[in-house]
Amino acid sequence: MSSSTASASLPDIFNLSGRVAVVTGGAGLLGAEFCKTLAQAGAAVVVADINAAAAQTLANQLSEDGWRVAACALDVTDPNSVSEMVQATLTEFSRLDVLINSAALDPKFDPQHAAHLFGAFEDFPLNAWEQALQVNLTGAFLCCQAAAAPMLAQGRGVIVNLSSIYGLAGPDQRLYQCAGQPPQYKPVYYSVTKAAILGLTRYLATYYAGRNIRVNALTPGGVFNDHEEAFLQAYSARAVLGRMARKDELNGALLFLASDASSYMTGANLVVDGGWTAW
Repeated sequence: MSSSTASASLPDIFNLSGRVAVVTGGAGLLGAEFCKTLAQAGAAVVVADINAAAAQTLANQLSEDGWRVAACALDVTDPNSVSEMVQATLTEFSRLDVLINSAALDPKFDPQHAAHLFGAFEDFPLNAWEQALQVNLTGAFLCCQAAAAPMLAQGRGVIVNLSSIYGLAGPDQRLYQCAGQPPQYKPVYYSVTKAAILGLTRYLATYYAGRNIRVNALTPGGVFNDHEEAFLQAYSARAVLGRMARKDELNGALLFLASDASSYMTGANLVVDGGWTAW
């Protein structure tokens, strides 16, 4: 850490002016919040999402507010798509300073995958397991791998990987049961991939020791997204703060990890879960 960083004012250490950030899953519930936060902190932002139209819509909205934002179609499971995303970022903004790995399959956030909530582990479909591994874990691996090259060339970089409380503790499957309906379960892939994200984070943090690339994880608790009332009440009863998170309540932690405010952190996991894992 340089002396200039050590003596910087509090606003300065959160300032991302002159830096370029990529957010995968950038058009999603949390990804969109992260894009707005990074842009407001001064970064040029690339909204990278498999839904190219949604990414472009968000980029247009943020650009109209005066921020430097571009959209990029991204399939995190495709090495060529990941490489093209990094190259497009360098072409547009000449550098890549921050990577936020937010893209993931989660049936509570993605209604098209809600069918994976149903059925017992013994009958869980292999294709659903393999698809989720590709998106949630291999996708983060590919994005980290591709972003590391420009970061090494620049001599600095920050990676933030999104995990989950279900990467720390097993899901309370009682929350997903509804009277009079067939049993439902949080799918096995979610816990396994989110736990693996923490391993990837620690591996990369130590692998890049001495090369000024910091890698940390951000672990949210449940974020409200029009959940059914029964689930909302059951989840809230288990959280120390008595409610689910609002979608904007991860933004401060995300900015902390992405900025020089966390300059002495790497290989760490910042948990923002309303006390869920404190019981």
